[in-house]
Amino acid sequence: MNDAWRLGVDVGGTGVKGNIVDTTTGATVAERVRIETPHPATPEAVADTVAAVVEAHEWTGPVGITLPSVVKDGIAHTAANIDPSWPGTDALTLFGERLGRVPVHVLNDADAAGLAEMRFGAGRDRRGVVCMLTIGTGIGSAVFDDGVLLPSTEFGHLQVDGHDAETRASASAREREDLSWGKWAKRFSRYLQVLEDLIWPDLFVLGGGVSKKPDKWLPLLEARTPIVTAQLQNQAGIVGAAMAAAEGTSP
Repeated sequence: MNDAWRLGVDVGGTGVKGNIVDTTTGATVAERVRIETPHPATPEAVADTVAAVVEAHEWTGPVGITLPSVVKDGIAHTAANIDPSWPGTDALTLFGERLGRVPVHVLNDADAAGLAEMRFGAGRDRRGVVCMLTIGTGIGSAVFDDGVLLPSTEFGHLQVDGHDAETRASASAREREDLSWGKWAKRFSRYLQVLEDLIWPDLFVLGGGVSKKPDKWLPLLEARTPIVTAQLQNQAGIVGAAMAAAEGTSP
């Protein structure tokens, strides 16, 4: 095993995905493993699923793990699209014990994706305020000022016209309501405009599941800020998790 390789595991609302990453290049070096997120997604059930992803890779080294949650000092403080029993969970201890006390690093999923895009993807060498948004089951956010992360922004939960933004503008909302790309883009544009007025970003980087089909929606968005899609697409969270494991730090 190369000394720069680490395993990153990205816990989402629909799937738990993991891969081995060369953290010097951001490239994945194995076949991605994906297991459906358990329902209910309790801490114990998610830990078992993460362990299954790790075991599928026959991995025994440091592991980085993302959660759709505010994570501070290893403690999960919120529960977005996972079981409401998560807040207050010591995720570092939970995963460390379940994985046999290998070195574990836990961070917010959107923060992980943003870190990967800023180092290896669409945000590389970009100055100013860059806002990464992950669009999937919910909407995650990661904000950077001259490359420095402001962790746990959770801008997917902004109130937009009386609604929690992700309930109307996430990819799952589009699927749930069977919206055309045009109708969804109108909603998402409104969300971007509210966010623009709040933080005045210099660049939006849009990732998550929808980043695989940018031709269907990117030309339809209306915002004053330049918009690009994530170069690492839906792998960004995995890469960012592996980066945290390599560097021995979590935001």
